[in-house]
Amino acid sequence: MKKVGILMGSASDRPVVEKALETLREYGVEFEAHVYSAHRTPEEARDFAVKARERGFGVLICAAGMAAHLAGAVAANTTLPVIGIPCKGPVLDGMDALLSTVQMPSGIPVATVAINGAQNAALLAVEILAVTEPELEAKLDAARRAGAEKVLRADEELNGEI
Repeated sequence: MKKVGILMGSASDRPVVEKALETLREYGVEFEAHVYSAHRTPEEARDFAVKARERGFGVLICAAGMAAHLAGAVAANTTLPVIGIPCKGPVLDGMDALLSTVQMPSGIPVATVAINGAQNAALLAVEILAVTEPELEAKLDAARRAGAEKVLRADEELNGEI
């Protein structure tokens, strides 16, 4: 099975990224995580992206705040799917990171999740890998069924109370 590569632009992004790590562990997906900045360590970020496919990665997740160029810089150096997590920053509540991540030029796509949306980034990575991994597809289907059952139980409880 292909691995997921996770890059954080700063160690301060780790609390956000933890939800992605937990989700990948729940699905049994192997991953590797690094702190590489598009601005402070551009060569390391580029090298990771360029070599990712040959190292067995199938999807890359990049988390960054403020200017949030990491996902775009990585996507410019690989044809693997790249998922960007815009991280909430101290000034614009993550809107700056969201716009930086989502506004990629034609030809260099980056899938973008919500601000601090690390769990959805991991789930999207799992869905991408599940295209060729039936066991991941089964786990995703089971999780969706469990989520639906939880909502229906809440509906029954509500209607039993009113």
